[in-house]
Amino acid sequence: MNKYMFLPKSSWKLLIGFCLAFLAILSINNASAIASDRTFLNVSLDFVNEYKLPKQKFENTPIGGLSGLAYDRYTDIFYAISDDRSEFAPARFYALKLKFSPQKEQPNLEKVEVIGVDFLKDKTGNTYPNGEVDPEGIALTGDRTVLISSEGVTSKGIPPFIDEFDLLTGKWIRSLPIPQRYLFEPKKDPNPNRSDISKAEPQGVRDNLGFEALTIIRDSIGDPYRVFTVTENALAQDAQSDQQQPSESRFLHYLVGNIAPLIVAEHRYPVEAMTPPVTQIGVNDIVALDRGGHFLTLERSNGGNGLSAKIWQIFTGDANDTSAIKSFRTSPNVRSIRKKLVLDLATLGIKLDNLEGMVIGPRLADGSPSLILVSDDNFSDSQFTQFLLFRLKRI
Repeated sequence: MNKYMFLPKSSWKLLIGFCLAFLAILSINNASAIASDRTFLNVSLDFVNEYKLPKQKFENTPIGGLSGLAYDRYTDIFYAISDDRSEFAPARFYALKLKFSPQKEQPNLEKVEVIGVDFLKDKTGNTYPNGEVDPEGIALTGDRTVLISSEGVTSKGIPPFIDEFDLLTGKWIRSLPIPQRYLFEPKKDPNPNRSDISKAEPQGVRDNLGFEALTIIRDSIGDPYRVFTVTENALAQDAQSDQQQPSESRFLHYLVGNIAPLIVAEHRYPVEAMTPPVTQIGVNDIVALDRGGHFLTLERSNGGNGLSAKIWQIFTGDANDTSAIKSFRTSPNVRSIRKKLVLDLATLGIKLDNLEGMVIGPRLADGSPSLILVSDDNFSDSQFTQFLLFRLKRI
């Protein structure tokens, strides 16, 4: 006989209430899980292999500082921006051919060959002088032009920009608008005759923490296209005093066509918090997964254990627009971009260099899309230019 048949009436009410509450909690958790599943795509990465580009020169320029990648699927050519500030040779980007093995079982990256170089020209038609540009990101527009992002180096007076250049000649074409809040302004004393008045807070991109990540979405040639970028780390007015708190970068969405480029939206992007022994972390590149607000981002870190990186999937669809917010420090309740870890590259079991570039490449011999990463060797003999090949899986 069931022992619960002899429970008092009050106990039955408690038991039934407990069961109903449990079912309610279970349904909420299931609903949350379903909502979470709808937020992110089912994406994973399988590491295939590593290729190290030998130290070399091409047309009297040292191959190095490769900080961003773009891929032209029509010509099967990759383009890599060098972050040389015209120190070793004029600021430039390279054309590359990547050779993959034809075996379906093991479609390795076998070789990387440099096949061309283009020098960037400023608005006067000349190559950039030493120390006047800091190219970090590259994206193909489909109009035989490229977008190049300059990170911005406040200590050198190099401003951030996102400019369009001719793919074959490097000729400057136009600039995308950069909001005033991104432009560096040092602290100013509003009244130098009164020492009791606190100095105004600085604003804009911080030193070497401006635009590196850059990607484009376009449906067809002739149509307007969308440009997405995110600052490597927080703007000066958004930076937290506690470095172990998540940093908050700004994500920009542009619409570019025959009319003047315009900013569609801006969102808050949460960079992973720095936990010891990490002393530096930031967003170095971004690629679009679809037209529904899903992207992959590359966050590179450095610290006591050396260089490392993580690849995140992010979703921008329900993030608040932040273009009217002067400082995130005074607006804590803004809904940020959502993110989900796809791969911690520290688990690959190989030595990682300064990974900064990422792009979706051609399909491999087994039919799966490829994802390629590249490292910036900083033109250092103790570092190397590293290409990493992954299978990109979507279910």
